[in-house]
Amino acid sequence: MTQTNFLVLITDQHHADWLGCSGHPVVKTPNIDRLAQRGVRFSNFNVASPVCMPNRASLFTGRYPSVHGLRYNGCLLPQSANTFVDVLRQAGYATATIGKSHLQPFTARDATSFKDFEAGVIEEAWKPDAGDYGQEAPDRYDAAGRYTIRTPYYGFDHVDMVTAHGDRAGGHYQQWFKEQAPNWRELLDRANQLPHTYTCYQAYRTPIPEELYHTSYIRNQAADWLCRQADSEQPFFLFVSFPDPHHPFNPPGKYWDMYDPENFTVGTPYSAHTAPPPPLQYTREQFEQGRLPETPQIAFMAEDRHIREAMALSAGMITMIDDAIGGVLEALKQSGKYDDTVVLFTSDHGDYLGDSNLMLKGAWARPSINRVPFIWADPRAPRGLEDTALSSTLDIAPTILDRAGLRPYFGIQGRSLLPQLGGGHGREELLIEFNDSGYRMGFMNSPARVRTLLTDRWQLSVYHGQRWGELYDRHADPQQVNNVWDVPDYHPVRSELMERLMHQVIGTMDESPRANRQA
Repeated sequence: MTQTNFLVLITDQHHADWLGCSGHPVVKTPNIDRLAQRGVRFSNFNVASPVCMPNRASLFTGRYPSVHGLRYNGCLLPQSANTFVDVLRQAGYATATIGKSHLQPFTARDATSFKDFEAGVIEEAWKPDAGDYGQEAPDRYDAAGRYTIRTPYYGFDHVDMVTAHGDRAGGHYQQWFKEQAPNWRELLDRANQLPHTYTCYQAYRTPIPEELYHTSYIRNQAADWLCRQADSEQPFFLFVSFPDPHHPFNPPGKYWDMYDPENFTVGTPYSAHTAPPPPLQYTREQFEQGRLPETPQIAFMAEDRHIREAMALSAGMITMIDDAIGGVLEALKQSGKYDDTVVLFTSDHGDYLGDSNLMLKGAWARPSINRVPFIWADPRAPRGLEDTALSSTLDIAPTILDRAGLRPYFGIQGRSLLPQLGGGHGREELLIEFNDSGYRMGFMNSPARVRTLLTDRWQLSVYHGQRWGELYDRHADPQQVNNVWDVPDYHPVRSELMERLMHQVIGTMDESPRANRQA
């Protein structure tokens, strides 16, 4: 019997509703839509954490950030951590990752948080880990040629690395880009951007042509790798990760002006909130004072015109990715492996993308950043269905292992989604963690620590050290503009949900490793 192959396609910072199959009225994603027609689209799929690095580590380990150790951006996934890719590799799979990994830091900038902590003779609670955690760092890719990553890299034997975003993407892609473009310095010089009329923050019209942009590079590298599997009897797992539609807003070539900003509608406005929570109030004050964020990664508020511009450019990046996915799927068909391959599509987190006039992502817990697309296209599963049950990025690892007929390791915290495909019940509640690495969105005394509990009807968010919280009725208030945390009639609901949240948090304790002897 032929073993099942797996192809995972993932975007970065992709609002769950921004797909044709999710009902978006403007964005064109025909290839992803066909995947949904071939499989099951999960419309209530949520992250373990709405931050790049922690959620990617949760995807690979099936464990919460507070357990696997990569709690916020700038940390790293310990090389002692097992991933489900390790399990596949041990079972004989060929394993490859092409594109963004982000399980280790990929900038050379020092962290700015926790600088007020004065360490003693010993600085940290853990002894230093002697592993090599600079394999995504920019200096590794400065030299000509191709930097060789030590493998297996979290289970992957083949690694084609793309780091960072936009026209500043690095890694193996950067080395290839410099070889392909003798004028690469001119193409990377911001002074040479192409003419345009956009004025939104971080809109930049790159002179890099489409065929040299990282989305095209990832498409071509993935297609080549798949073609090499045509004559192999070995099953494979391929992870294809696109850095877009993450900001900056700079789709290349025809994708820049593919969409008209006037065709987009800004969602729930700031003014709709009956009692804006402190992070939203703080960001509004910054906006009214004309202050831009200290770094490009911090959430900010924008006027409607600028949001529509960012939407149009984000749509261009999404359609470019969709076109690239079409090329990858065509290569899969040409390899003869299409009918034996499960294809997954998801994203690492969402984007406010105009929600309450905000852009990017941050400590304020919202469905726009917590909910992500997820499609499971399986030759042996139902087709063209929508699954509305609560599910999580944590569930990807155990679901793939279940489909491959392999037992997960002890300590995995996700659950297989395969029983749901057969009509089984989903989760009754779901925990989402958020840990910030800096003082942002008005959190002045310490970086934000947020725990959110989702049920079919309710969203409860608790902010560590704060006297306020959030409680929303997801049925009566789907836009979540009426916070009933302090409304007396809802105190019994709040108490019940707080107790359920407490049990969820207690349940995240790391059970691994098991005791090997009696005390």
